[in-house]
Order: sequence, then C-alpha cells, then structure tokens
Amino acid sequence: MTDEVRYVRDGHIAYVTIDRPAVLNAVDVKTNARLNEIWADIEADPDVRVVVVTGAGERSFCVGADMSADAVDKTGLQYWAGLDPNGFGGLSLRTTLDVPVIARVNGYALGGGMEMVLGCDIVVAADHARFGLTEPRVGRIPLDGGVFQLVRRLPHTQAMGLLLTGRRASAAELHRMGLVNEVVPAEELDQAVDRWIADILACAPTSLRAIKQMVQHGDGLSAQDAHKLRTPALMAALDSEDAKEGVLAFQQKRPPVWPGR
Repeated sequence: MTDEVRYVRDGHIAYVTIDRPAVLNAVDVKTNARLNEIWADIEADPDVRVVVVTGAGERSFCVGADMSADAVDKTGLQYWAGLDPNGFGGLSLRTTLDVPVIARVNGYALGGGMEMVLGCDIVVAADHARFGLTEPRVGRIPLDGGVFQLVRRLPHTQAMGLLLTGRRASAAELHRMGLVNEVVPAEELDQAVDRWIADILACAPTSLRAIKQMVQHGDGLSAQDAHKLRTPALMAALDSEDAKEGVLAFQQKRPPVWPGR
C-alpha cells in the first residue's frame, strides 16, 4: 500500500490524486498498483457518479513512468511483456469503468500521463499545461494505448505529427485539435472542473453509465451493429427509478433528485 495516491470521496464525487510532486507525479510500480485498486473500488461503488483524476502541485499532472526508479531497470521487451491490461495508471485502456472521468490537467501530461488523459472522458486543462507522447525521445514507444488511441481521436496527420516527433504541445493546441474540452487560467482550473461536475451530476447516473458502456462496447462497430448492443447498464437504465424520476420531475417542473438506480 502507498500513500502516494490520494483517494477522497465527497458525496458522489471521487477525487484521485497522484501525489508524487518530487518526481512530477511520475508513476512507479507501487503507485500503479494502488491506482488499479482505486479504480476497482470505484467500479464496485454505485454511489460514485463522477471521478476527477489529477496530479499534486501546480507543475505536473503526470510525466509517465518513474524512470528514476523501477522502470529504468527494464528493457523495452521486459516492459512490453509486463504491460498492465488496463493500461498506464490502470486507466488508459480500462474498459470497465462506467462512470464519467474528468482529467484535471494542472501541468505536464507526458508519456504515460498523456495516455491516462486519453483514458478519460472529459479533459479540463490549465493554460500552462503541456501534453506529449514523448517516449520516442528516450528510445521507447507509447505502448499503453497512446499510439492507437491518438490515431483514433485525431486526423492522421495531426496524430502522426505528435507521435513521430515526441514533441510537447500546449493545451491550446490540443484544444484546437479536439483532445481538450476546456482551457482556463490555472487559478480558474478548479472552478472549471466544478462546472463540469455540476453538469454531470444534473444527469441521471443510470443514463450516464449506460451511455459510457454503449460507447465502450460499440467502439469499432458500425452504427447499425452498435445499435443492437444490449449492455447491462443500458437495460438497467431503461427500467430504472431514475427514468421514472426524470419524467416526474419534468412534469412537476422541478429539478430531479436521482436515486441512482
């Protein structure tokens, strides 16, 4: 167990913070294991309705693997052979986390940190944040989903321009590309994240779980084939108390109070 990841619950909101500012929130083996435990706890907790993931301090979200520790002792082949099926930080390739995840990017999001961002649903960044899949500049490859996620999210030339240079891009540039939802001054970052949280919590939790499962399970399918999917969360949402409450609240002209089931 490590105290270098902080997991805090505030009502229906879960806050996950990589707390290793001395190494710019780089992730070592123990930190990665703790992150996996936290994601599993969140998956098993129906009261969690939104997650915010960030890094401690004002300089860095996460700069990837801690190359000053265990990662530097592994060859590329050894790292590849031991890849976490859930991706970097247990998040970049995770397909079982069906609540909305917001990346609060407060600084550098490089290498595996950028891959963690690609595993989130909504990205809110401070204007000084910098992003990049920088692995080629240290003789490595973005193996935890970075290559494939980026080429699916961006036009080919935009993705390859980042992948084949390993360069760092500004938050404003990635906002223009469509990878970042909102860019704000650093002092307004928490306010912006809170706005996104409020909008998410205004929606029925069962609906959002269904939507996220549909997106995850429908990835790569044609629209017609994806339309035929019957995911567990979809079936639950269609016959939920949330669905009844939403209609009743609309009829009574009041904000809904979501049971979450």
